[in-house]
Amino acid sequence: MRSQTWPCPTCGEDTVFEQPGCADGHTADGGECPEWACTDCGTAFLLGGLDVVVEAAVRRAA
Repeated sequence: MRSQTWPCPTCGEDTVFEQPGCADGHTADGGECPEWACTDCGTAFLLGGLDVVVEAAVRRAA
């Protein structure tokens, strides 16, 4: 199981996040699962995996 240290918004400090086994098939083609969970409180992050780029509309006030 992979692990990284990141700031956890729930714990309020840097904690270890682990990448649990992927049940959603993200790693079936050799990719990396985007799910990470705090080992202290269980808060979960989804990182990466954004394959779609969307153009943002920009408007200026008159």
